[in-house]
Amino acid sequence: MKTTFKLIIVILFSAYIFQSCQDEDDVAAPTNLEVNDFVWKGLNLYYLWQAEVPNLSDNKFANQTELNSFLKGYSKPESLFESLLYKPESLFFFFLAVDRFSWIVDDYLELEGQLQGTTNNNGVEFGLSRKSTGSSELFGWVQYIIPNSDASTKNIKRGEVFYGVNGTQLTINNYQALLYGSNNDYTLNMADINGGAFTPNGKTVALTKTILDENPILVNKVIVSGSHKIGYLMYNAFYPNYDTKLNEAFGTLKLQGITDLVLDLRYNRGGSIQTSTRLASMITGTLTGKVFAKEQWNAKIESYFAANDPESLKNLFVDKIGTTAINSVNMTKIYILTSESTASASELVINGLKPYITVVQIGDVTTGKNVGSVTLYDSPTFGKEDRNPNHRYAMQPLVLKIVNGAGFGDYQNGLEPDFELKENLSTLNVLGSPDEPLLSLAIGKINPTTKRKEPVPGIQFEYFNDSKSINGIQNQMYLEKAPEGLLKALE
Repeated sequence: MKTTFKLIIVILFSAYIFQSCQDEDDVAAPTNLEVNDFVWKGLNLYYLWQAEVPNLSDNKFANQTELNSFLKGYSKPESLFESLLYKPESLFFFFLAVDRFSWIVDDYLELEGQLQGTTNNNGVEFGLSRKSTGSSELFGWVQYIIPNSDASTKNIKRGEVFYGVNGTQLTINNYQALLYGSNNDYTLNMADINGGAFTPNGKTVALTKTILDENPILVNKVIVSGSHKIGYLMYNAFYPNYDTKLNEAFGTLKLQGITDLVLDLRYNRGGSIQTSTRLASMITGTLTGKVFAKEQWNAKIESYFAANDPESLKNLFVDKIGTTAINSVNMTKIYILTSESTASASELVINGLKPYITVVQIGDVTTGKNVGSVTLYDSPTFGKEDRNPNHRYAMQPLVLKIVNGAGFGDYQNGLEPDFELKENLSTLNVLGSPDEPLLSLAIGKINPTTKRKEPVPGIQFEYFNDSKSINGIQNQMYLEKAPEGLLKALE
């Protein structure tokens, strides 16, 4: 094994970074190219579709000098990064795009905050839709208000509609600048919708962004329906620094003796793979050690792990967070609420549970993100240690596809609900209320004798985007760090 390991080290240094650097002077990129050098070498090693991108080929450059010459052609690291992606959404129509989710940042401190739920945020989480099919004009609608935010002190609530910012109509060309530009303060212009027509109602809401930490557990309660004690958990992101809080929430549900569980992931764009594994373990409780999900990397990394540590690519159900026992509610059937915004780690929970328990999905088709990423830094191991002090660039490229314990992972077009019910702006209700349409439908499936208020038909508007995606979360499913074995091989 030691001989094999040494051989792998040689391979990774020689073939996987770049081929045959024979000139002794070609040992490093010059300072003005060091970010570009990091981008190319990180993608060459880790990128899921590395073999599909000719300019990332292991044989593309004979030495560092040739690589430097190539890198000089890109004045910005962002441009180089985009050029090395495989069929990115920025260059291909949605149905032809392959890589829809890789991105690069110039400040990894901001990225790290986003992945832990810390953002510059006024507290309004919203969806954006087109005013009419194909229209360039947009409107926003409030999904929920983050507690302890600026918005939580203002007169604005779930279901309200806004059409403009500071008096300017939102469009597909200006919404990012208006809502997420350098402005920490802005005023929303509100409107009413009647029969599909938008009418400004004169109401304005002045908002201020602050550095805000969002607890992803928005609602945790028990609803009694006949003999059923139904736990309802609205969980809006897989932030690992809240895993203890999540475990406590399940502890509360367990103490109340719930018989059924409704997990609301309709606004959950994803996050940590580790957290999704823990959440699934809290739901079940009897599957410790079984495969929740398995990672599939690019060919050269797969070959490394096949030879050295194939088990490290398996994510197993667990019974502890560190040394703390997980509070499991031992469900054999779960009801999960979804929407078009349900993505990545949320979809992983649905797919990862299906081989073992009955999963009843209610709502809309999910995003369809069956691939995950890892944060790459400019360091000898691409990890946090010994980062280049000259810049703060980092990458979040797609590095793996993920499948469940049965080997299924082909849901790039989204996961279809068992019972379809799209959110309707005319019938939005308080989240966690038994009268809220999606939750009401779930309660009705749990207890068919329950009288439920049928949702009022309304106009469906073309979905465009939502605040979490715009604010940098990017539909993420990510590893906290690259697998240990590979990093050690690079040391």
